[in-house]
Amino acid sequence: MLPAALVVPLLLALGGVNAVAQPLSGYTVLVETGASRDAAKAAIRSAGGTVVKENTAVGSISARGPQAGFIQQVTASEAVFGAARDFVLTESPEAAAGTSGTPTIASGGPEPLEEDQWGLRMVRADLARDKQLGDPRVYVGVMDTGIDGSHPDLGPRLNRALSRNFTRDIPVDGDTCEVPSCVDPVDADDDGHGSHVAGIIAAPLNGFGTAGVAPDVTLVNLRVAQDCGYFFLQPVLDGLTYGADIGLDVINMSFFVDPWRFNCAASPDDSLDEQIEQRTIMAGFQRALNYAHGKGVTLVSSMGNQHEDLGKPRPHDILSPGYPGATRPRAVDNATCLKMPAEGEHVLGVTALGPSQAKADRSDYGVERTDFAAPGGFFKDYFGTPWYETQENEVLSAYPRNASRAKGYIDANDNITQKGRDEGHLVKHCKDGTCAFYAFIDGTSMAAPHVSATAALTISQYGKPDPTRPGTLTMPPDKVEKVLRGTADKVPCPTPRTVSYEHLGLPAEYNATCEGDLDFNGFYGHGVVDAFAAVTRGAEHLTS
Repeated sequence: MLPAALVVPLLLALGGVNAVAQPLSGYTVLVETGASRDAAKAAIRSAGGTVVKENTAVGSISARGPQAGFIQQVTASEAVFGAARDFVLTESPEAAAGTSGTPTIASGGPEPLEEDQWGLRMVRADLARDKQLGDPRVYVGVMDTGIDGSHPDLGPRLNRALSRNFTRDIPVDGDTCEVPSCVDPVDADDDGHGSHVAGIIAAPLNGFGTAGVAPDVTLVNLRVAQDCGYFFLQPVLDGLTYGADIGLDVINMSFFVDPWRFNCAASPDDSLDEQIEQRTIMAGFQRALNYAHGKGVTLVSSMGNQHEDLGKPRPHDILSPGYPGATRPRAVDNATCLKMPAEGEHVLGVTALGPSQAKADRSDYGVERTDFAAPGGFFKDYFGTPWYETQENEVLSAYPRNASRAKGYIDANDNITQKGRDEGHLVKHCKDGTCAFYAFIDGTSMAAPHVSATAALTISQYGKPDPTRPGTLTMPPDKVEKVLRGTADKVPCPTPRTVSYEHLGLPAEYNATCEGDLDFNGFYGHGVVDAFAAVTRGAEHLTS
């Protein structure tokens, strides 16, 4: 329960709220540690709410309640830690039902498009193949917008039986749902982000398209995001705990929890409801991270793309709340504000590099939160050369046909449009009558899956059969991290330590200072993950 002094008395009695037939909103209610769930559910009902479902692994309850007053009233109960909005449950029935109706690349490796996968070579995944392709008994969960099972470089590695969709789409900006229920199938991705991430991890060596870092491991789709890219709390909690319960070895999290980029305990620019909500997000997500780590899951997260030292954030967050409505400047500080999951415990945070191994201009960084660096792409890499501002500086991976068409990247005949070339950086690859699409994209979202896949290769090489789940391998996440740390390629801070990006046309706020030494620093953490070293020299770090 939050301190009583923070809970403002309601202006309206509950009976008065009900009397005016106030519209209902969705909420995630976090039960106080050690408190009775029944008492928390009673508090929900007393505040005019109804219970929808429970996640007992983290002690959260999905509920519907009045739009005004509910958060503060339910938090007044000693059985409740706090509450946060659940935008999926808030969606109106009308919105839920509302639905109406090419460049070529030369071959440079085993896969036709591998020549432009510079990230594979940076982490030496191409060399690691001779030792370890990844074991199908190792399962990697992709918590994201979905995985396109119809894509020839994704479907063969996707376990549909274990995959789940934990959210219901909220149509925004005039969009409509692809299916009447607004609940997409477990093998669909209408955004493209999740499929791109999944392809980096495990695109198979099938003579088609691209190659994954760990091409033989098994992918599990943990769909927790909206088509429009929002990641709300309750689906994320459900996806993370489900993934832990089914025995996933690795979970990749290339996102931050909406609607707050930084969750702050008591920003003076936030209302009391908003403060309670953010404390609930931090506490609830950390419970889920603790639960997954305790179940043996290696957790990997992108650091973010706001060119921020996460240990020394700028004094104002101008990107929150991201949904709904407009953002506003709000005070943030390092002591009481967290970006989740990148700043959660048990999470490996990953910065993004360009092909020159320079930290990408957009990548977040900092000695407080960085664990590893990996290829994420840097469009403005190689300044002063013909490679500057070329799509090949980004990361190439699978992209869904349906998302390409919806965004105007391809026409009705599957031809790449000018928008698809200029904005989507799209590539079409065909073989034996089968065609599929790939996109060059950059960001820490692309860096994290390189680490997740290297972790999966590590488990494939050194993991043991899981006696509780026949047919699977397991390895404690602390040992996985030990191998990754011990085998990472150490990279020192640049000289000078402060890197300016102003010559790239960016404002001075992008300038970044690297702190630390060769062994550990804020740009590269413990180093650039090295898949080849992990599978060939990892054993020495397990015995040391």
